[in-house]
Amino acid sequence: MKKIKVILVITYEFIMGILFSLPRFRLFIFFKCLFLRIMGAKLGKGIVIYPGVWIISGRNLVIGNNVNLSKDVIITTGGGVIIGDRVLIGYRTQILSANHTITPAGKPFPISGDSFKRVVIENDVWIGANCIIMPGVLIGEGAVVAGGSVVTKNVLSNTIVGGVPAVFIKKR
Repeated sequence: MKKIKVILVITYEFIMGILFSLPRFRLFIFFKCLFLRIMGAKLGKGIVIYPGVWIISGRNLVIGNNVNLSKDVIITTGGGVIIGDRVLIGYRTQILSANHTITPAGKPFPISGDSFKRVVIENDVWIGANCIIMPGVLIGEGAVVAGGSVVTKNVLSNTIVGGVPAVFIKKR
């Protein structure tokens, strides 16, 4: 049974690696979205997926209308990821809904993520390049996350946050 799971995971990674390396022509975006839907994702219309996007595994993923996933975005969906309408996600951003737990000293670390928390990104959000969105975070409607930020806590609607960890900068 374990060998079958390994083969399925590698096959998924192989297909995704080829398919998601294609440029953002409409036809290729159609096939990328079709693949994600087959994997269990619920997707809106007008989604743009740049080359290099990596989504594992597609199940527990909901993306609204007119969402832009820039080059090299990584999304883990084990804990669930919901992305609203008109969301811009910058280059090399990571949206993580799974994590490892830290075991007591002397015990081995788990091999795969074993802590799962939903990430929610509401409508009209702009996430800059190179951001990390940690598990369990809610980013409110109209918020802006400055490039290079690590978001570890919820972000209020219509606010701008930035830094490591991300903190409130100002209201929009």
